[in-house]
Amino acid sequence: MTQANIGDTVPNFEAKATGDKTIHLSDYRGKYVVLYFYPKDSTPGCTQEGQDFRDNIEAFNNLNAVILGVSRDSLKSHENFKCKQEFPFDLISDNEETLCRLFDVIKMKNMYGKQVRGIERSTFLIDPLGVLVREWRKVSVKGHCEQVLLALQEVSSN
Repeated sequence: MTQANIGDTVPNFEAKATGDKTIHLSDYRGKYVVLYFYPKDSTPGCTQEGQDFRDNIEAFNNLNAVILGVSRDSLKSHENFKCKQEFPFDLISDNEETLCRLFDVIKMKNMYGKQVRGIERSTFLIDPLGVLVREWRKVSVKGHCEQVLLALQEVSSN
């Protein structure tokens, strides 16, 4: 699978998600898709990011958008995280890094003085025709959800 770039149609993908679902990007044609990648379930930043999307779900729904969270954690970990945080959206388990490679979010990071491979917090906005219209990389959690909402309002009004 090639890498997704702004202005390109994102290749249809299939991924395992919470609720025993298999998600296909094509299932969301006609809707905006907010695909956010985060490093690890139940860590402070990732929890806050998910809560911010959760707390603004109505605004996203009103703009014809679905939210999908993605990390390399297992489905079991995702189910626990989603349940505990009451996320009204699905979490995709990408333990084979298929989506991570498609969106080029695996980076070398420093953790406790060691270089490790991990997900660089990133978000992608896909339009109703499946075209990648916005991306945010090296995301800082604070204020990020609002940035995504503003961009969604902007692109949906064009």
